[in-house]
Amino acid sequence: MRRIVLDTNCLLMCVAPRSPYHKVWQDFLEGKVEWCVTTEILSEYAEILEKKTSAWFAETVVNTIVNNESTIRVSPTYFFTVIQADPDDNKFVDCAVCGNAEFIVSNDAHFKILKEIVFPKVKVLRIEEFIAECSESIDN
Repeated sequence: MRRIVLDTNCLLMCVAPRSPYHKVWQDFLEGKVEWCVTTEILSEYAEILEKKTSAWFAETVVNTIVNNESTIRVSPTYFFTVIQADPDDNKFVDCAVCGNAEFIVSNDAHFKILKEIVFPKVKVLRIEEFIAECSESIDN
């Protein structure tokens, strides 16, 4: 099973039922993918979802994540400050490292810096790449 950290931009892309990326959400709901989250990430999910949709929808999505058996709650004990361009994105790196995630799934360009960093080594995939690379193993 794949263990990932999903950036907020990709969460927005995959929760809509008609989205071409909805498979990521469905696979999570069906227990085919584990998502690592922190309290800080869940707060960001709620804030952005509420801005883009509604308070009800944001609460429903966050509660679904919190209560799903495929959710891995992570409490980072060390904080890496590897993304200087947008320090707020470091919470996803911290979660990925401390949660032993295989990937961060993000379409945010700030994460490109992780390709140049030796430690901590965190692989980042765009949502399209994640679906293409992992769909076969997810479906098995």
